[in-house]
Amino acid sequence: MSQFFYIHPDNPQARLISQSVEILNKGGVIVYPTDSGYAIGCRLEDKDALQRICRIRQIDANHNFTLMCRDLSELSNYAHVDNTAFRLIKNNTPGNYTFILRGTKEVPRRLMNDKRKTIGLRVPSNPIARDLLEEVGEPLMSTSLILPGDDFTQSDPEAIRDLLGKQVDLVIHGGDIGQKPTTVIDLTGDGSVVVRVGTGDPSPFE
Repeated sequence: MSQFFYIHPDNPQARLISQSVEILNKGGVIVYPTDSGYAIGCRLEDKDALQRICRIRQIDANHNFTLMCRDLSELSNYAHVDNTAFRLIKNNTPGNYTFILRGTKEVPRRLMNDKRKTIGLRVPSNPIARDLLEEVGEPLMSTSLILPGDDFTQSDPEAIRDLLGKQVDLVIHGGDIGQKPTTVIDLTGDGSVVVRVGTGDPSPFE
């Protein structure tokens, strides 16, 4: 069975954050809260953990994965960001947005969209996610926890434990988040294109 940590949603316990990162460092797959529901993630370079996530979600290598970044400087290491895009991102992060950008060579090829060489990047505002990223010291490979046959992200950590207790290494209980999809912004061209309207205000990018 997986570990199950109750972490305070506003004041995460440092000891439990450190233990969560130890699990990641050992090749673990974890379920953790973000500002848009629960996500499933692993270390960026961990190929075996990524394959486990693909099996759990029943997705293939063409899926658009997301890198969860702790700040803009980290984001710019993994994506080509021009001045206009940088200002837009800076003015709207952290928050409920996923930005589609052209990936740099720092991004493992298996995580990028094969045809467009793009990657989704986020700077979350959820305190647990932010503390995890700070402790890990690099982005987490992440995808929303939408299970096969479902249309929405899982939001109840107790139910997640029942469903995935034997398939993941850790479920972090950070409260019932609800269904809050991010707004997706494509910044790969000359301007910005709103691909999906979610909880992030799309008006700055229209």
